Amino acid sequence: MENILLSAFDTAPFSQIKTTDYEPAFNEAITQAKAEIQQIITNTDAPTFKNTIEAMSFSGMQLDRISNIFFNLNSAETNEELQKIAQIVAPKLSAFGNDISLNPELFKRVKQVFDTVDKSNLTTEQITLLDKTYKGLVRNGALLNDDQKAELREIDAQLSVLSLQFNENVLAETNAYQLHITSEEDLAGLPDGVIEAAKNLAEQQEKQGWIFTLDYPSYLPFVTYAKNRELRKEIAIANGKKGFQKNDYNNEEIVLKIVKLRNQRAQLLGYKNHAAFVLEERMAQNPEKVLSFLNDLLVKAKPAADKEFDELTTYAKKLDGIDRLEKWDGSYYSEKLKQERFNLDDEVLKPYFKLENVLNGAFEVAHKLYGLTFTEVFTVDKYQKDIQTFEVTDEKETLVAILYTDFFPRKGKRNGAWMTSFKSQWIKNDVNERPHISIVCNFTPPTPSKPSLLTFNEVTTLFHEFGHALHGMLANTTYPSLSGTSVYWDFVELPSQIMENWVYQPETLALFAKHYQTGETIPQQYIDKIKESANFLEGMATLRQLSFGLLDMAWHSENPSEINDLKSFENKQFESTKLYPDVAENVMSTAFSHIFAGGYAAGYYSYKWAEVLDADAFDYFEQNGIFNKEIATKFKDYVLSQGGTDHPMTLYKKFRGQEPSPNALLKRAGLI
Repeated sequence: MENILLSAFDTAPFSQIKTTDYEPAFNEAITQAKAEIQQIITNTDAPTFKNTIEAMSFSGMQLDRISNIFFNLNSAETNEELQKIAQIVAPKLSAFGNDISLNPELFKRVKQVFDTVDKSNLTTEQITLLDKTYKGLVRNGALLNDDQKAELREIDAQLSVLSLQFNENVLAETNAYQLHITSEEDLAGLPDGVIEAAKNLAEQQEKQGWIFTLDYPSYLPFVTYAKNRELRKEIAIANGKKGFQKNDYNNEEIVLKIVKLRNQRAQLLGYKNHAAFVLEERMAQNPEKVLSFLNDLLVKAKPAADKEFDELTTYAKKLDGIDRLEKWDGSYYSEKLKQERFNLDDEVLKPYFKLENVLNGAFEVAHKLYGLTFTEVFTVDKYQKDIQTFEVTDEKETLVAILYTDFFPRKGKRNGAWMTSFKSQWIKNDVNERPHISIVCNFTPPTPSKPSLLTFNEVTTLFHEFGHALHGMLANTTYPSLSGTSVYWDFVELPSQIMENWVYQPETLALFAKHYQTGETIPQQYIDKIKESANFLEGMATLRQLSFGLLDMAWHSENPSEINDLKSFENKQFESTKLYPDVAENVMSTAFSHIFAGGYAAGYYSYKWAEVLDADAFDYFEQNGIFNKEIATKFKDYVLSQGGTDHPMTLYKKFRGQEPSPNALLKRAGLI
């Protein structure tokens, strides 16, 4: 029986893949990729850019495709079988990566090209690939002795499994909790759509009443609108103790192991700590610069945050006699105060944000800016029935990309929102292979009586992920390892965060914000209020982001061997950003997937860093018209299409004509 994953295919053949195909496919693809590397090593011709660096860049392509399919499904549509395979496959992939980076013959060839090639004969992209290939090998142990290489292999194998275990535990904890309500009075304050979704869930489980879960479309409305403070407290504490309970899914030991291994790895490679290792290949360059950046913003945001928190506390006391504002009160009273101050209620806005319309709105913005057209197609294989697939074409009707959208929560899907790819873009033998990109979110699903209606926050999330998708779809580079979102991590959020700015513009909202029943365009007064409320509690929001960035830096720039207790370590890190009283049962790190199971270790500051870039870049659009074709073309040509082919600051300056100034961000946030 043929293994479909080892045959030639264009779009991923999901419906034809059997679970038993994965492991043999990985084994075969690893063997094949090793043979390709061996061919480079044994080439008797003198090492050149083409026969060594370029050949390496195009090696292991089949392994990449299989990995993309498998690990994307393990995040969006997992089950116990896939999780078991992941545990088996991850160490093999780690070992394969080490086989390449620690191979002395391969390094010798790469070093020879690096030392002797005439760079004047190379393009900018080729010079970047050469530097990245050489540095990548050095940064992954090429200069170590045999004992050190063995130690590195052992560390990498452990880390690959630990991050999978971390993620599985968070998902298991999310799935394990339910708030089952049987008394109607406990639903006071909750919007009809939220109540209907909870009833729906209970019916699916053949239970009476209403069920709320820790999936964001269920959890967030509950803590935002439920009048019953005790129930808000119960679900908030449950959410905050994921991975921090005395059960099989406890992540405390895993967190400590991960940070200690990362630190050990960095020191083995000659770096002071993991943050120093990571940041060498970032715009920020080193931990000192990141901490200075975060603390500088903290100085500006803290007074505003303290003032806002005092206002919120006073408001809660006035409204309900609450003496001490707790974490489970924050969203509830913020929403109440927002409604009172701006007469703006998310529930009033939701009918104007039908998911299909919002998605079409994002498509229309991309059409106006970049000339793209999105056509739904039904011939592309899917991994789940709710997924939609689109062919993306340009003004010449040439295929630009395939786009998958996956919008609703399910049992086998992790929380949050992300963009990913099933196939990269590259150019080989004069053929420009186009990418297959996917957006995965967890939005409020439709109910029997209502379509999926998004909160304004969900609208910005969709535009954010769509910005990442544009970065992937408009990629136009020669080498797959430099394509699309393969950029410095503190640059990767620029394309996503800049897209959020369009959501606040009346011209954009007029394109898609239409009432799902009447077709009426969102009234101007609502648009004014959305813009007016954009900075509402911005100081507190900034402080929250800074607290995550500082916690991440503390885990990765301090000596972790002295950390034994997660709770006290976190409390110490949160001292400078703390507003609410501590909750004894909760810690953040045991469910902080961005840094312990995603790619944001020593990189969470990137969101704020990229905000400086996106505010400055959007300011350029605003000065010249938000749909200015000339500026959009510059953004496409110098940022979106270029991937990691040049230093991000060089690309940014080509687009903007100058380095970014933080003033646009501080002004937008109302902090100056």
